[in-house]
Amino acid sequence: MATGLSLHVGLNQVDPARYEGWDGTLVACENDARDMARLARTAGFETTTLLTPDGTVAHVTAALGAAAARLGPGDILFFTYSGHGGQVPDASDADDEPDALDETLVFYDRQFLDDEVRQAFRAFADDVRIVALFDCCHSGSSIEAPGGDDVRGRYMPEPRQRQLYDRDRDFLAGLRRSLAASAPADGKGPEALLVSACQDDQVASDGDVNGAFTEALLGVWDGGAFQGGYRDLHREVQRRLPPTQRPNLYLTGSPDETFLDQRPFTI
Repeated sequence: MATGLSLHVGLNQVDPARYEGWDGTLVACENDARDMARLARTAGFETTTLLTPDGTVAHVTAALGAAAARLGPGDILFFTYSGHGGQVPDASDADDEPDALDETLVFYDRQFLDDEVRQAFRAFADDVRIVALFDCCHSGSSIEAPGGDDVRGRYMPEPRQRQLYDRDRDFLAGLRRSLAASAPADGKGPEALLVSACQDDQVASDGDVNGAFTEALLGVWDGGAFQGGYRDLHREVQRRLPPTQRPNLYLTGSPDETFLDQRPFTI
């Protein structure tokens, strides 16, 4: 019988000491993580939830590493993130970002590059099914919107992003060199499926209870009544959100078509 492990990260704040005084306060991200963990448990997953101060690079990578050590062919990892998303200039020659930017998950202690997500996923055995749901800004390809003044966006303000990039430029350059050195020689990436809250150039909305994307997804899922595959899930969630926030379905590697056609979150 297959094994299902899930990891759910939700950050309503970040450490201002690590972000030059910015705490990035949000409202609904911890609720998103709890609700996605509840969905996963109901589907039979063994779940881990990391909220705000526990949402550090060390804790998240340790949880992913532990899952990679346990899961084998035919098993499934379900990983959700709810919080701020960011972007930093991609100065590497090896990477191929169409917008010349690396997307980031804004963890409690520092930004986590999309390249680092790919590296974490590479640790999983071939034929492990990987499903990621990211409810954050700039999340369209994070594994490789404002509707009015009252809407809170899950994005780091651009002046803060520039300030942090200037501060961390040397660190990021060294990190990218390390990631490039550890990448497989054939350039093969992990086989994973991402459904994200928006495109790389868009903003995801926070909410009073759930983020707009998570609220839409939970509504479509309807306590497990949903029937269809991952593409159907993406399409139905997309219909519930405005054009200013278009969820993305993004694949890395060549996930098996039978996996994509499965009822979502099937172990």
